[in-house]
Amino acid sequence: MGEIVLTADRTLMSNYHHNEFLGFGTCAPPNFIPEWLYSYLFFPPLQTHRGHPWTAPYGLRKAEAQLLKEGFKVDTVSPSHLQKHLGEAKVLGIHVMDPFGLGPASTTLASIFKKEPYLAKHFQALLSKPCIREAKQKNRLKVIVGGPGAWQFRYRESAVKELGIDCIVEGEAENVIGKLFKAAVEGQEIPRHYEVDVAETPSIEEIPDIVHPSINGLIEIGRGCCRGCQFCNVTLRPLRWYPVEKIERELNVNLDSGKVKGACLHAEDVMLYGSKNTLPNEEKLVQLHEMVVKRCEGISWSHCSLAAIASSPKLFEKLSEIILQKQSWWGVEIGIETGSPEIAKKIMPAKAHPFSAEKWHEVVVEGMGLAHDNKLVPACTLIVGLPEEKEEDVTKTMDLVDDLNGMRSLIVPLFFVPLGHLKSEDWFTNTKLNELHKQLLIQCAEHDFRWVDNLLDMSFSDKWYKRLTKEFYKGFSTIAKRKVREIE
Repeated sequence: MGEIVLTADRTLMSNYHHNEFLGFGTCAPPNFIPEWLYSYLFFPPLQTHRGHPWTAPYGLRKAEAQLLKEGFKVDTVSPSHLQKHLGEAKVLGIHVMDPFGLGPASTTLASIFKKEPYLAKHFQALLSKPCIREAKQKNRLKVIVGGPGAWQFRYRESAVKELGIDCIVEGEAENVIGKLFKAAVEGQEIPRHYEVDVAETPSIEEIPDIVHPSINGLIEIGRGCCRGCQFCNVTLRPLRWYPVEKIERELNVNLDSGKVKGACLHAEDVMLYGSKNTLPNEEKLVQLHEMVVKRCEGISWSHCSLAAIASSPKLFEKLSEIILQKQSWWGVEIGIETGSPEIAKKIMPAKAHPFSAEKWHEVVVEGMGLAHDNKLVPACTLIVGLPEEKEEDVTKTMDLVDDLNGMRSLIVPLFFVPLGHLKSEDWFTNTKLNELHKQLLIQCAEHDFRWVDNLLDMSFSDKWYKRLTKEFYKGFSTIAKRKVREIE
């Protein structure tokens, strides 16, 4: 057993039926589907061996790799097997994504359904386990929390003490977790909240390769973003791209395990891999995709921008040809955020580069059209209630959604959450929804309803539960529309 145990809550310890984007189902609150069935459909538990998951969240694997590199004895375990692994542990490290349901998708669904989302429920259930409380009393176990959702603890200060958390690490932590965990193992004082300074941000050379496989073969190809959108935390970090050799090493860790057959390339904009500006680098993109596709049974992207696709249609078509050698489609998350050029110019002027923000509507339509024609299926986000948004801005977003009707996609409206350079702004809640906002939410639900059969057929063509999932989504969409209409 290790002196350090790492884990994450039940909603993060899942492969989501090998469809990363199905994980968005964890943002929903309990609903008309029984909880046991809902969890099976959207976040089934990972397979384990003696409590060790075959795969684990990528961020957790990075922390594990750094701690192993620094000589610690580390056990990464499933949350359901914690009791058997805390006997000699000095520190419990917990990876968090959206611990209190304060992320955009979670707050939107929680506001509409007026219930706490699954992911928040399971995070609190994890920290409430008797075995953790017992280990804190007997072994003086320290609990250290980190990950993309660490910022949420600033809004839930009272919960830090109530849940028995000793330290929250916020930011890219490769250069700091060693000293924090060492102090905790030795029983020394550790800070309640540690925000990684810019000077402590790791270079590419300082970021270790993962040692054990990640869920759904997710691997980073870079960190940071050059777009500079004011509502995003990622743009506060410097842009760095992994060399293809480093990506291949992590790919090999996943594939050689025998537990992973595909790859999800992760960056804020996969289409800009290897670039120094907002223009795609054809040589490096083609080299990367040829290497990955040669080894994998399938590939997906975490995120990309419509501007990068629209700026390089021939390159995008070439990448599509490479990817579709082994699969019939692939998925990605894309941020549209608004259909208003005026709002785009104010808060995300570089989102449209190399085009002007005034051309944002045309850029979105062009990029989405290319995605549709080349079998890239995007899950798109819109932000409802952006600062300084006016009724005409909402109308322009609705006009844009109309123009996307014939393009295979999901469009998900999300309430504004104050992050990045806009963290001092007010949260947007359902009490601020006006009639146009409600119409926009219903319009998006109808767009998704129109495409759901096609998307589920593509995703679960060989699964017995395809029909059940279809019926759930249709039911959920119908209830969501009714809930929006009921908001006063």
